[in-house]
Amino acid sequence: MTEPVALLSALAEPTRLAALRLLRDGGEHCVCELMRTLGASQSRMSRHMAVLKAVGLVTDRRDAQWVRYRLRADMPPSMSAVVQAVLALSDTAENLRSAA
Repeated sequence: MTEPVALLSALAEPTRLAALRLLRDGGEHCVCELMRTLGASQSRMSRHMAVLKAVGLVTDRRDAQWVRYRLRADMPPSMSAVVQAVLALSDTAENLRSAA
């Protein structure tokens, strides 16, 4: 089980949070897509995804030269609840920024 501090630290970084927002659609996303959408270099995106994988939020699959990521399907319910709450807060903050 992931330590709460490690999980919250992983969720607190804006690029990682944005990546999770993209991954919550349930599909696999190539690191190249995440890079392009989030405006991150390959090395930076890979480091962020490694953190998300280390705390147990995502799984990966190698596809030729790229790695594809998805949210971990078997995430413990307590971890999933935290992630969903943080994503909901992120959505609310984004909506407020857009409305301003």
